Amino acid sequence: MKKLAWMTSVAALTLLASCVDMTPQQQGTMSGAAMGAAGGAGIAAIAGGDAWTGAAIGGIAGAIAGNIHGGRQQQQWQGW
Repeated sequence: MKKLAWMTSVAALTLLASCVDMTPQQQGTMSGAAMGAAGGAGIAAIAGGDAWTGAAIGGIAGAIAGNIHGGRQQQQWQGW
């Protein structure tokens, strides 16, 4: 159990550190994909479908929406 906690902690820190040097559009894409995958898996599991399929579809949709939103934020950010 301690090994799993250690590996999870290292993975979380690596992911957090890798987001530091991203543009707003890249951050939007990544966060949109993560939220979409979590939401898609949850909805599919509740509806009785395959959670992996829901996660894949939700992740793709979230990445597209996050990319669009992040691109708009990046345009505003560069305009300052």
